[in-house]
Amino acid sequence: MIEFRDVRKEYQGRTVLGPVSGTIAAGGVTSLVGPNGAGKSTLLTVLGRICEPTAGTVTVDGIDVHTAKSQDVARILSVLRQENHFTARVTVRELVGFGRFPHSRGRTTPRDTALVEQALEFLELGELSHRYLDQLSGGQRQRAYVAMVLAQDTDYILLDEPLNNLDMKHSVRMMRQLRQAADELGKTIVLIVHDINFAAAYSDRIIALREGRIAASGSAAELMRDEVLTGIFDTPVRVHRIEDRAIAVY
Repeated sequence: MIEFRDVRKEYQGRTVLGPVSGTIAAGGVTSLVGPNGAGKSTLLTVLGRICEPTAGTVTVDGIDVHTAKSQDVARILSVLRQENHFTARVTVRELVGFGRFPHSRGRTTPRDTALVEQALEFLELGELSHRYLDQLSGGQRQRAYVAMVLAQDTDYILLDEPLNNLDMKHSVRMMRQLRQAADELGKTIVLIVHDINFAAAYSDRIIALREGRIAASGSAAELMRDEVLTGIFDTPVRVHRIEDRAIAVY
């Protein structure tokens, strides 16, 4: 379980997040949604230890992520940031292999190799594994970065906009693969999604942020209501049911 208590983040004296408190149960998919500037990425990076909170605590399975050793945190929690820039010319396979570093420290074992292969297969990157990142489309690179995070083989995976640069077909495929990782591999997936319909279709829980605070939290059914979404996104939203699915129209 991820637990955050009274988390607040300030930049140059301006509060951009919090205080916020909550829990994310182990297992399943949790989506963070909300308008631009709502604090989604700030919360995700605080949960993932990338960003130090101004105040508050974050624990993952009882481990304080901001006081524990980096190597210990990296064995239970992996994070994909929105900005990924590799200056070195590396292949897809080499990039995915970097996900094993917290465990292998550079000394590759048969288990490391097996997990890299599993991640490549899971993201359907086998045919691209020997190509260099600069030879890939933006969507292909995004899938390679997600594969790197999966190869780290942590129980908790935090993803900042994993659908970035993906078209509709590959966005659907990515969400299905993340859903599969939660259901079949037992991972806890926490991700930022801009499309509320994607969040509702594939998530067990949704946390909505607005102006640095948690505006709503609950199941997709609880949040997919006209008045809730209209208040969160500050624009008229109508929710319709199509083939037993709630679809937001805006």
